[in-house]
Amino acid sequence: MSELRVGIGVDAHAFADGVPLVLGGVAIEHPRGLVGHSDGDVVSHALIDALLGAADLGDIGAFFPSDDEAYRGASSLDLLWKSYREVRDAGWKLVNADCVLVGEEPRIASLREEMGEKLAGALGVETGRVSVRATTTDGLGYTGRREGLAAHAVALIER
Repeated sequence: MSELRVGIGVDAHAFADGVPLVLGGVAIEHPRGLVGHSDGDVVSHALIDALLGAADLGDIGAFFPSDDEAYRGASSLDLLWKSYREVRDAGWKLVNADCVLVGEEPRIASLREEMGEKLAGALGVETGRVSVRATTTDGLGYTGRREGLAAHAVALIER
């Protein structure tokens, strides 16, 4: 019988003018992007933390410190690939992952499939193993005030 573990990841970044917006590895046409040391992709970052947490390998900050210039502007899909390599090297493989973007804007319904494909591609797994969804907070909190975005992810791994 295989051993199963679940990890949960959460990330949030503030909006800023003049910054590209990348979510789930997809560049999105939007007047504001997310401030971050890398590309600010909250969906990828939450998934990284979910995977690392499930494998008991720490968190995104331990692997990619925000004070390390090597990761400034880095593609979060590259960081996801590197993180999952560590998870695999520890003997684990992804069963499935579910990612939820939290914010009033942008609307991502038409991009969900592409995001799932990009994330699954970075992990080297079948597309159906990674889902991406979105919700709002109905105007509540910093995401409701359109000050930024958050993402939550759950990853199930096995060995």
